[in-house]
Amino acid sequence: MIPAQSAGSESTKKKRRRKRPAYRAPQTQDFSTPPQASSEPANKPTRKNERGATHYTKRVDEISAGGLVINFSGNSGLLIGRVDLKDASREKLLWSLPKGHIESGESPEEAALREVMEETGIQSRIAHSLGVIDFWFMAGGKRIHKTVHHYLFHEVGGTLAPQVTEVDEVGWFPLHEIVERLAYPDEKKLIARNGNLFL
Repeated sequence: MIPAQSAGSESTKKKRRRKRPAYRAPQTQDFSTPPQASSEPANKPTRKNERGATHYTKRVDEISAGGLVINFSGNSGLLIGRVDLKDASREKLLWSLPKGHIESGESPEEAALREVMEETGIQSRIAHSLGVIDFWFMAGGKRIHKTVHHYLFHEVGGTLAPQVTEVDEVGWFPLHEIVERLAYPDEKKLIARNGNLFL
């Protein structure tokens, strides 16, 4: 006895597939009934907007100039000190090279000479370029990309004095101590790399 072909057999499925029309007209929306409520908000942000709002902040490019000043005798270098704001006692100083923003119409060399004078009270002349470093940091909710042109200077005059509101202390240090005194790794590497110019 041969069993009857089941309703779900492969041959039946094939026949059903053949009976389906090759093209179905798109369904039109019936505006007589209100649309179903959705659990997602109507103004759902796109992935791009979501990323932009969450992960990206405004980028700001800054260019500064400064460097290391060697004193008349050629055995000391000039550094500026600012209070470490992370230090609760407000006694720790972070020592760095004098530098500042390049103003409109200034060359990096002109800005470097001006900033050294303003921050330390010392007049100087440029002897060599020490190179350029750049780094990123966050400030005021912005990503700052800072580029700094560094020079080696020789003292020519002036009176040592920290710039009011900008610098907490200035000082001359033996050249062999400069790298150790500097608080920032990029400046340490820069001076160590150029030590043959003044040590």
